[in-house]
Amino acid sequence: MGYQLARFIIHTIVRLSCRIDVKGLELLPRSGSYIAVANHLGRLDAAMVYYFLDRPDVILLVAEKYRDNPLTAWFARQLNGVYIDRFNADFVAVREVLKRLKAGGVLVMAPEGTRSLTEALQSGNPGAAYLAAKAGTQIYPVGVTGTEDRKVWANLKRLRRSQVTGQVGQPFTLPPLKGSDRDAALKLYTDEIMCRIAALLPPEYRGVYAVHPRLQELLETAPAA
Repeated sequence: MGYQLARFIIHTIVRLSCRIDVKGLELLPRSGSYIAVANHLGRLDAAMVYYFLDRPDVILLVAEKYRDNPLTAWFARQLNGVYIDRFNADFVAVREVLKRLKAGGVLVMAPEGTRSLTEALQSGNPGAAYLAAKAGTQIYPVGVTGTEDRKVWANLKRLRRSQVTGQVGQPFTLPPLKGSDRDAALKLYTDEIMCRIAALLPPEYRGVYAVHPRLQELLETAPAA
């Protein structure tokens, strides 16, 4: 009952506030485990995840700071969320996420860790790369535009819906973490994830990855639109 109510609220919010155009949605499996990684522009992003995936086994990561927020805590309970400390190694949360992935769940992460104040990509954190390498599941990059808080609130004040666009990219995997120099490997993996997201975004959204050599490689080998 709680999940269905939360689902109804989320779907209502998205339908009333957005006009949506997502390409590549058919690439995402309807069942089974995978990880989706996306840029993070605004508060609406989390609702968009549940609207499109529409699966009860989506793994919701909730920043620890929201535990005492009554509204966020209610949604976290109904959606069986996992609280995570974004600033320290949270091995309890990591074990829980890996357990749910092994059971067939879907993890959606924003490697930036928080909403971008510049409305363009910020540096990614290694947490997403670590989980992806440990889980060994396929990773789907997703680029999103139009969910910026500034734009959404301005449109709502005018009783207009925001135009939200998304692009799902081809899946990829990361090799298992081996050897002693894990920090270097995680940096490489994080750049790979972020550049694959950047390749799905318009140039003005690519932020700190705009001139990254790996992004240029991906753009040069991308199929013609």
